[in-house]
Amino acid sequence: MYLLNVLSIDAKDPVSFTFFTGYMAMFAASIFFFMERGQVDGKWKLSLLVSGLITGIAAVHYYYMRDFYAATKETPVALRYIDWTLTVPLMCIEFYLLLRPAGAKAGFMWKLILASVLMLVAGYIGEAYTDGSMGHSVLWGVISTIGYIYVLHSAWLGEAKKLADSSASSAVKKGINALAWFVLVGWAIYPIGYMTMPGGWLGADGIGLFRPQDINLFYNIADAINKIGFGLVVYNIAISESKGATA
Repeated sequence: MYLLNVLSIDAKDPVSFTFFTGYMAMFAASIFFFMERGQVDGKWKLSLLVSGLITGIAAVHYYYMRDFYAATKETPVALRYIDWTLTVPLMCIEFYLLLRPAGAKAGFMWKLILASVLMLVAGYIGEAYTDGSMGHSVLWGVISTIGYIYVLHSAWLGEAKKLADSSASSAVKKGINALAWFVLVGWAIYPIGYMTMPGGWLGADGIGLFRPQDINLFYNIADAINKIGFGLVVYNIAISESKGATA
């Protein structure tokens, strides 16, 4: 069955293509982050470990999601949200780990985690339990957006931004700014994907720009960019700071 599923992946189908390449890219990134932990100073090892866990967890889920899609041509909603429920809070933890030397407290971390969980739980209810009506989609989409706006505000204007500005490390300042751009631009792909589902503003019941299966294309591209990109920013901070410590 597994071989049949893999062989049924259509190279001309961009969704199938991005499921497979996303899996391989995040698996490779995970290996890279784990291997590079030995090259950085001790205080940055945990940050790289988390980066490796983010891409590693995503790779495992993409392994199953690509086969699910190949066999059914349907959106693996449950698998995708299980992945996000594990990886997005870890991405928020990266902010805390990077800003801990600048005075970040555990409360800062938990607020980001809770905001991300609100975003994901509401998004899951809106997508998995949709009745096809725009009212349901909008209600849970708005609730989900509240969590997203909190993380976005923290990264650009709130606690994360203020802690970064107070940091003595130029690498950390640049890195947090880069992560803020990922939250603003990269994470924005997810609500676009959410709105393509039945009942969404961009779906068949809205202005009809996208088909429901196009959700996967948006999400696959966003996952690869955001998860690998987050890790590379963390890696750049860790390697820059480690070289400065040994100079």
